[in-house]
Amino acid sequence: MGVWDLLLVGLVMLFGLVGVLLPGVPGSWLVWAAVLWWALKDPQPVAWIVLMGATVALFLSQVVRWALPPRRLRESGATLRMAGYAGAGAFLGFFLIPVLGAIPGFIGGIYLSERLRLGRHGAAKASLRTAMHSGGSSVLAELFTCLLIMGAWLGTVLWGG
Repeated sequence: MGVWDLLLVGLVMLFGLVGVLLPGVPGSWLVWAAVLWWALKDPQPVAWIVLMGATVALFLSQVVRWALPPRRLRESGATLRMAGYAGAGAFLGFFLIPVLGAIPGFIGGIYLSERLRLGRHGAAKASLRTAMHSGGSSVLAELFTCLLIMGAWLGTVLWGG
């Protein structure tokens, strides 16, 4: 697979990551479709292993999301700005503190957004708690899964796929 094809696959994955944060956009399916596209265009055993892993991970993510409370983020006061901060925090955390950094990064992004908006620690902490109980944990589970899939793909492409 050529460099331009790999860049397009990566771009579709990034759109998928952003789509996880936006209501109504099938972000996780975009990430999975990008891995499928890559596996079909570059049919090596490692590509199929990554695709199977992505499929299992997304299935498990959906099971976890069904077990969590339903998403009611709009009712809790969540904004697109908050989603942007949470997504950026998770993305940066994923790479700064490999893999597990996405979780504190996501939570820290929500806290930072609310601290800037509300100005006080107590109010930002209460808003963070409300956001996480209103569906933030569901978004985090889906985003974390998509970051894992993207990381597996990127690692495979860079280090020996």
